[in-house]
Amino acid sequence: MIPLRIAAIGAGGMATGHFRNLCDFEDTELVAICDISEQRAVSQCHQYSGKPYTDYQKMLDSEQIDAVYICTPPFAHGQQELAVCQRQIPLFIEKPIATRMEVAEQINQAIQENSVISSVGYHWRYQKNTNRAKSLLSGQQVIGVLGYWMNGLPGTPWWRVREQSGGQHLEQTTHVFDLCRYLIDSDVVAVHGFATQGSMETVENYDLDDMSVVNIRFANGVVANVTSACMLKGWERVKLELLCNGLVVEIHPSLELGFIDTASGDRGVKGGTMCINRQGEVEEYDNDVNGYVEEDRIFIDAVKSGDTSQIRSPYADSLKTLELTLAASRSFETGQSIILNKCKYP
Repeated sequence: MIPLRIAAIGAGGMATGHFRNLCDFEDTELVAICDISEQRAVSQCHQYSGKPYTDYQKMLDSEQIDAVYICTPPFAHGQQELAVCQRQIPLFIEKPIATRMEVAEQINQAIQENSVISSVGYHWRYQKNTNRAKSLLSGQQVIGVLGYWMNGLPGTPWWRVREQSGGQHLEQTTHVFDLCRYLIDSDVVAVHGFATQGSMETVENYDLDDMSVVNIRFANGVVANVTSACMLKGWERVKLELLCNGLVVEIHPSLELGFIDTASGDRGVKGGTMCINRQGEVEEYDNDVNGYVEEDRIFIDAVKSGDTSQIRSPYADSLKTLELTLAASRSFETGQSIILNKCKYP
């Protein structure tokens, strides 16, 4: 068996989880890692495998590559995706896919024109409890959704700068917005949000909203409210609640990076629970599939076979999640409801 040759652009924290998975898979080989920090690229190559680069164009020109992982910060997306698409190499991209819609639209066009296999790192879609919820809700009328990503401030310097991260609702809570879209399975038609600042003035180089609330209306009539907060200490709430007549589905997705234990075959840290409340009678399920591992496995299988039907987060669909979060940003700024056009992307 000849393993797939994988290269990566970006070698930070999120990339590390993918590197572990790719090195544990028997049918993949991590052949190159590119990062603007030579020290970081060298360190990751020593820990996992591959040749270090600081110039992604040189890496793409020098190596024989079957797929590329792009794990850069939100503001850095753009030119590297286009370079990969020009070479018609399959592409895995960490979320969020950009901080500006025009950048993401350009990438999406390149993916479509070059018939590039794509997947985006919305790993909550790949957790088993998400599958359970989607199956259960297929026969139900969802009335409303409540979502939360409320915790503390990440230590990453770029995360605290609006121009670089887009804010918490775009960089972290994007998972909640995306899972909401995935389970409701309807176009977003209107977004209205409010945001507040002022409690984090002593934090250096911080210009984000401390807390925000976003109201959403879907084309099928479902309404949703999603709350973000990053000023909390010692307390967090990250979950999605789907409300039906006589039924509540409460999903607590795993926030932990996972990997395969090659000795036991265990597919890594699971974490996360789902509660189903049927008029007071409660069923609880643990999550027994690690979404990080599953999204990587499905992407690699798609690259090998050419069959993309199992990829649950292709780039074109992730573009709709970005459109939703950027609409929230505009509503914060203007105080107005943002009306979205119906399903512009294939």
